Amino acid sequence: MYLCGMKPNEEKNIYQEGQVLLINKPLRWTSFDVVRKIRNATKAKIGHAGTLDPLATGLLICCTGKMTKKINEYQAQEKEYTGSFTLGAVTPTFDLESEPEQPKDTSGIDEALLHATAAGFLGEQQQLPPIHSAIKQNGKPIYHLARKGVEVKVEPRRVVIREFELTKIEMPVVFFRVVCSTGTYIRSLANDFGAALGCGAYLSSLCRTRIGGFRLEDALEVQTFIESLKPKA
Repeated sequence: MYLCGMKPNEEKNIYQEGQVLLINKPLRWTSFDVVRKIRNATKAKIGHAGTLDPLATGLLICCTGKMTKKINEYQAQEKEYTGSFTLGAVTPTFDLESEPEQPKDTSGIDEALLHATAAGFLGEQQQLPPIHSAIKQNGKPIYHLARKGVEVKVEPRRVVIREFELTKIEMPVVFFRVVCSTGTYIRSLANDFGAALGCGAYLSSLCRTRIGGFRLEDALEVQTFIESLKPKA
């Protein structure tokens, strides 16, 4: 989507001047993969507002040119996600970037307990980020250190979970919708949710559907955006 009044087939230099693009990040791409593709296509200065992990999909706000000054403003806005937790195991990364371990029985967990547990996460809380994350320690992303077996220390962060809805339950998979403040790690929410249930859980899918007033349904696929830059016959 083009938020500054320009159409897809206008000159590429509008991106060098400054545009806000809504992109649907593909599965297994890093956020930087998206930025690099768009930079190569537009030859513009570019950044993004809010990293998505490789196994997440959904809304990525990309700002070019002078609009990169807006990145911090967009990044600070409320976010909405949908996805799924898988109960009955944990992973070191809190998602499927690593193998499930420590299996536990989930047969005693019913829907009432699941909904009550989800309700317990609403509101302000202190959340511990994953050690496999892009938070920096001594100038380096801590996931690099964690992969090397270096001890990593992370401090809890204040986050706000405004909505936490379980949309479908197909044990051991639980589907959800979450509205939360910036800085919230849904991977950590999955891990904490499993700990509260006593059976463990990890994030098995994630899609970002909204950042502030920007919505996924208004976003373009990367290739669609690239194709829009090609001269029309």
